[in-house]
Amino acid sequence: MKWKRKKQQPAQVEETKFLIEGQEVPVKIYREHRRGARFSIGKHSAILRIPVNITKESELGLMEKFQSWLARHVQRNEGVIAHFETREYQHGDTLQVGQRTYQLNIQFEARKTHSGKLDNNNNNTIHLRLSEFDEGKNLQKNIRHLLSRIIAQDFLPEIVQRVNELNARHFQKTVREVRLKHIHSRLGSCSNKGNINLSTRLLFAPQEVIDYIIIHELAHLVEMNHSPSFWKVVEKAMPDYREQERWIKEHFGKTGF
Repeated sequence: MKWKRKKQQPAQVEETKFLIEGQEVPVKIYREHRRGARFSIGKHSAILRIPVNITKESELGLMEKFQSWLARHVQRNEGVIAHFETREYQHGDTLQVGQRTYQLNIQFEARKTHSGKLDNNNNNTIHLRLSEFDEGKNLQKNIRHLLSRIIAQDFLPEIVQRVNELNARHFQKTVREVRLKHIHSRLGSCSNKGNINLSTRLLFAPQEVIDYIIIHELAHLVEMNHSPSFWKVVEKAMPDYREQERWIKEHFGKTGF
């Protein structure tokens, strides 16, 4: 007789807030099938992962440890709380991306969809035509997607040029297409066909970090893995790449639209 493996139940998720340094910090608590606890900082909240079957006393103990850990983290890094604040875009706002400043002209109309375009001849004004039936967090999410797409088109020519420059200097490989996309889960990707995708979040990073991610993806055209050989290829092209890794680790959660 074959025994069927029992499927694990999905994690139980609780959203709450902890008072740290006189300020409310959003917290997500995941109760899941795991052996130990894990503390981390996510994009929109601090995260506590705990075993689902522990006693109430043990859970309270972990909560206290997590709160102490979070307080120390906030004290060491004043930008942590601001990191959780999602920007809400309004008509008349300005948006700084790299060395470029954009003006937002937002109009609501009786329409089901959203659209937008950039007017380079009018102070880099981005005109957004938004559905008056959309609102709240979903509206802001759609605005971020629109802005990401429009500004990606504005920056794409110089990003493609930089990819070609670094490729010619260090790799001499065939690059078929370069795309800037609204990606949150990763900073870039490269296919074995020579297609490179880069996150629009990179547009908020220093040029050295942008160059590092481009070099990282180009290096995959030499080594399609993250083996020691791959990192030697990266280091040859950018000897100080570890400095860029540190910047990404410290700051990248705060970047993006």
